[in-house]
Amino acid sequence: MDIKVIDKLDIEKAPKGKITRFWVHLISDGMGNGMNVPVIVARGMEDGPVLGVTAAVHGDELNGIPAIQRLFGELDVTELRGTVVGVPVVNVPSFMRKQRRFNDGTDLNHIMPGKIDGNVSQVYAYRVFHRIIHQFEYLLDLHTASLGRVNSYYVRADMSEPITAKMAELQHAQIVVDNPPSDGTLRGAANEAGIHAITLEVGNPNRFQKGMIRSGLIGIHNVLAYLKMTDDTIETPETPTVYCKDSKWIYTDTGGLLSVIPEVTQLVQAGELIATIRNVFGDIRQNYYAPNDGIVIGKSVSPVNQSGGRVLHLGGFEFLREV
Repeated sequence: MDIKVIDKLDIEKAPKGKITRFWVHLISDGMGNGMNVPVIVARGMEDGPVLGVTAAVHGDELNGIPAIQRLFGELDVTELRGTVVGVPVVNVPSFMRKQRRFNDGTDLNHIMPGKIDGNVSQVYAYRVFHRIIHQFEYLLDLHTASLGRVNSYYVRADMSEPITAKMAELQHAQIVVDNPPSDGTLRGAANEAGIHAITLEVGNPNRFQKGMIRSGLIGIHNVLAYLKMTDDTIETPETPTVYCKDSKWIYTDTGGLLSVIPEVTQLVQAGELIATIRNVFGDIRQNYYAPNDGIVIGKSVSPVNQSGGRVLHLGGFEFLREV
């Protein structure tokens, strides 16, 4: 199948009632060869909202890719109202290298929306945002944990904004963290451009996890139903979501071999032992205790840990509620 290469996505040029695939040309490599981003557009027969679903902003975050593939396999464009745009791999250079960061060592999710005349990563970020993302009205940005860590299925969203709060609620995540978007993230740049956006942390890096992929897909379909883009029924969660007003990472102050005790989604109490650091001979160098009551959102699973390394991601228990 021949897939058209275009310089900029124009949703209005995608045919109604069809699913169309494009390569969006962004940059050229050192040999002068084009580097293209895959984009899938499902345009309904009726006009309506534009929902974007993105994955692999970090090149090792893979669970979002099959979630997007399955989504477009399940859409009935003859009954769809509006347009769904899927970008299964945003960060193509890093994806090809099986690396988290861009090929100049930059975290692409810290420099959005990039710069028109910046360095290599800034130009790439700018063109991704302005040639693709800028046309969305709603955005679900799918991520995973980074190398050496594991995550619960959780969502970051600005819960003070009613629409993003509802989008987060519909994901049936284990945990939702109230997190106004930080500057430099794709979610933050989208919000500043008037796009309602949330971040989904769907599992762990460098692998496909069927359960996480299925959970992410349910949330996407729920948003489509909420926006009245489909006639699907919104599914209700089997277990209640835990909402955290804030969260923080706990870091080590010495190096050694790290063992983190609690599992993700586990509740811990202030003063509870959560991790130990041993030296190479097996002697305990340091114990770490929970600074407050909370829930474990994510944790380090890499034993080798230098001073200042991450231990676990703790959601503030004093702000928890269930719905």
